[in-house]
Amino acid sequence: MIAITLLGTGSPIPSPDRAGPATLISAGEEHYLVDAGRGVLMRLAAAGLGAPNLSAVLITHLHSDHITDLNDVITTRWVMTFVPTPLTIVGPVGTKAVVEHIMASLEPDMAYRIAHHHDLDAPPQVDVIEVTEGDVTLPGDVRITCAQTDHKPVEPSVGFRFEHDGVAVVAAGDTVPCPGLDSLCDGADALVHTVIRKDIIANVPMQRIKDTLDYHSSPEEAAQTAARGGVGTLVLTHYVPPIPTGGSGDDWKALTADHFTGVVELGDDLHRIEINPVTPVPGIGVTNRMEHHEGTAHT
Repeated sequence: MIAITLLGTGSPIPSPDRAGPATLISAGEEHYLVDAGRGVLMRLAAAGLGAPNLSAVLITHLHSDHITDLNDVITTRWVMTFVPTPLTIVGPVGTKAVVEHIMASLEPDMAYRIAHHHDLDAPPQVDVIEVTEGDVTLPGDVRITCAQTDHKPVEPSVGFRFEHDGVAVVAAGDTVPCPGLDSLCDGADALVHTVIRKDIIANVPMQRIKDTLDYHSSPEEAAQTAARGGVGTLVLTHYVPPIPTGGSGDDWKALTADHFTGVVELGDDLHRIEINPVTPVPGIGVTNRMEHHEGTAHT
């Protein structure tokens, strides 16, 4: 079983009840944080976990809203882990430079803490792995692969596929439909996809807002990507404009109906979905058993 927790379903626009983009992929004792948007550790705490529990942080691209609180993850992992444990950060080419700048910005804080705490005698240990496509080699039982996505002019950007116990889940950051994402989705059980309502955004009388149309997917496009891959469950996140808290999102789901016949999931922060291995159904074949658990955002 792989569990998907939508830690942050918001966008670059600050929201009182939606944290920035972040998704938790959990399999067994392994927990992978995909992107680290605004408020991610608050949401992780609400899910019963903390920075020391993370097996790795995986960054889809280097837009600010997806890495806003990466510095918080680095610092909190450091001060809350009593046995030095490196934090592994995986991301596209350019991630090393960004992390180096984050570490430089934290130098005063690190100096204060090292001077005050005798058991903190070195800066945070951070291992950065830059990826393009193929296998992501990490310890543990979860197989992770990645491929290029298309968020130009943000380049490069990547999506990730997690496989464990007969289940495959894909986490895509901001992207339009593209061959790399299609390759990740081929035969997957679930796809977590960021989406914007192009039918609404197109009518906003501000060019900077309209500029977002050409490098994000709509619910319809995400549904088409899921359908091409034979995905069973499509999980929508990163809602622009935001869905009212507690809203059903039925209008968002309706947009996918002509393109995708599987299960569509969306919700507030902390919405959790369990994707279980396929099981044979007499006379039908196999089916994927999906369970969802409603979470309550802590704001």
